[in-house]
Amino acid sequence: MTSHWEDFYAKHLPPNCFEDNRSLLKEFCDRHYKLKSHIVLVTSGGTTVPLEHNTVRFVDNFSAGNRGSASAEYFLEHGYAVIFMHRTKSLEPFSRHFTGQQLLDMLELHEEGMSTTITVKPDSVDVLAPVLDKYKNAQETHRMLYITFTSVVDYMWLLRAACESLAPFERNAVLFLAAAVSDFYVPQDEMPTHKIQSGHGAPTISLQLVPKMLAPLVSLWVPHAYVVSFKLETDEALLIAKSRESLNKYKHKLVIANILQTRKNRVVFVTPSSNYEIVLTKDQALSGLEIEEPIVADVVRRHQDYIRESEQQTHQ
Repeated sequence: MTSHWEDFYAKHLPPNCFEDNRSLLKEFCDRHYKLKSHIVLVTSGGTTVPLEHNTVRFVDNFSAGNRGSASAEYFLEHGYAVIFMHRTKSLEPFSRHFTGQQLLDMLELHEEGMSTTITVKPDSVDVLAPVLDKYKNAQETHRMLYITFTSVVDYMWLLRAACESLAPFERNAVLFLAAAVSDFYVPQDEMPTHKIQSGHGAPTISLQLVPKMLAPLVSLWVPHAYVVSFKLETDEALLIAKSRESLNKYKHKLVIANILQTRKNRVVFVTPSSNYEIVLTKDQALSGLEIEEPIVADVVRRHQDYIRESEQQTHQ
């Protein structure tokens, strides 16, 4: 008998441009494997659940991609190569600092005769220049790869493809699974082809559970990688118990747990043996510190410890 996750892939076609994305992942990983880089896959944003094949309506998952996009920047600062796998139109590293009209408000238009030039306003240079410098550095050193998904099916196919390319890194790879992945979906063979018509009355939609891909990911796809998952709850009483349940079930390294209302200033690191809180004070937040900075610093420290411990065990 096939497993739930094998059955899921058998019944759902890969997304458009899947082979192109798989080639990009392989090329990026091959280059950084030769360079002996430490590498991280950061997943970010929510996944959609289409209700029609020609999708007009869908169920969405809550996430704008704040945590993933910020964390990707901090992993770059720690010297990691970064695969940033994110929901289309969710926040991205670097550009996330300038939302809405902010970037346009920093620019000035100069017209002289037939020519037009654009400059940055003098009072905006100090704001834009550091972000632009970090972005250019990531691009010029080829340490960032952007991969996009929309639906939960897209995400599952790309996640497995990313793991295939990351497997050779073994302990030098981190999976930082910050995306808000849908727990439920509508099987493709049960979806109507065209837009659901309201004239037919309210539709009855039957959702099925999405297979938990942490199981094959940890045990089969990247068994030696340092895998970090996230747990978001609205009930504090469930937070630690459900995080520990996940660790016991899937045998990965770390769950970063947070409550919806306080996720921007408090997280709990849950490991098989301990709990550890990171809390951002009001003064730290006012000074511009983002909680993702200490989160990533702690994950990097734990990853380096994991590599050292593994090397020591090998030499014993």
